Amino acid sequence: MRALFILLAMLFSGGSALAGDLTVSVRDARGQAIRDAVVTVTPAAGVPRGPIRFSWPLRMTQEDLQFQPYVLIVPVGGVVSFPNLDRVRHHVYSFSRGNRFEIELYGRDQSRSYTFNTVGVAAMGCNIHDQMLAYIKVVDTPWAAKSGADGTVTLRGIPAGAATLKVWHPQLVVRGNETAQAVTVTAAAAQRTFTGDFSGRAAVR
Repeated sequence: MRALFILLAMLFSGGSALAGDLTVSVRDARGQAIRDAVVTVTPAAGVPRGPIRFSWPLRMTQEDLQFQPYVLIVPVGGVVSFPNLDRVRHHVYSFSRGNRFEIELYGRDQSRSYTFNTVGVAAMGCNIHDQMLAYIKVVDTPWAAKSGADGTVTLRGIPAGAATLKVWHPQLVVRGNETAQAVTVTAAAAQRTFTGDFSGRAAVR
C-alpha cells in the first residue's frame, strides 16, 4: 500500500511539472508583423508565489527627446527608473487610471523612480515635449514578453494545462487595447498566430 502511495505521488508530481513553450506571431489585417505587442499567459492554476522578475532592466530612458523603450513590461510592484540623458529637463507623467503619477522637472544625468503597484497600462508623456510617448505595461504573470521586429514572441516553461493568452498593443482596436483567449498548454512546443486591427492611434490618455 505504501509503495502504491509513493508511486501515485511520483506520478502526480511529474504530471504537475510538465511545461511547454508557446510562440505567438502577431500580425495586422494585411499580414504585416507587429512589434512591441505585449503577450502574456496566465495559467488557470495560478502563478508561482513570490516576486516576479524579468531579464530586462526596469528602466525607461529619456534620450534624444524620446522615451526608450517605447513599450516596457513591468511586474506588479516593480520599481522603474527614469534616467534623463538629454541636455534639457523633462517632466514625466502618466494620467492613466490606476497608474497616475508625475515626476516634476529634472535635468541631465539625473534619475527618478516610481513603483507600479497596479496591473494595467501607464501611457507615458512629457509635460514639456509633446512628441514624447511610451507605454509601461504592468503585469502579474512571469510569462510575459513583447514581440520583436518579426512580430513573434516565445514564452517558455509555461505549466501545462488551461491558461489565458492576452495580446496588448497601444494601437490594437479593441476595448482596452487588449484581447484575451483561452488556450491549452501542452508539454510540446506550440505556435499561434494572432491577427488584429492595429489601425488605432496611440496617444497619451
